[in-house]
Amino acid sequence: MGKVKKMVDLKPKAEKITEEQLEQLQTAVNDNNTVQFHIGALEFQKYEMIHKQVATKSKMLELQAIFSKEYGTFDVNINDGSINYAKDE
Repeated sequence: MGKVKKMVDLKPKAEKITEEQLEQLQTAVNDNNTVQFHIGALEFQKYEMIHKQVATKSKMLELQAIFSKEYGTFDVNINDGSINYAKDE
């Protein structure tokens, strides 16, 4: 029969990481969670702003339709309210 090879123990010697390593790991995980939370909050704000912009655009189109019907154009100076009628050629 052949020689029996001795098994090498590959198990690490320590049961835990060091306190300093644990603190570094906890800090990294907490920082990552904070960043993810803030990204989520920003995405929600973006979602709200997009829907607000859709509503304001809809209101603008509604006003343009009213002005076109009432004044024949919706070309209005937003500073003083004057109507910019097309010049006859």
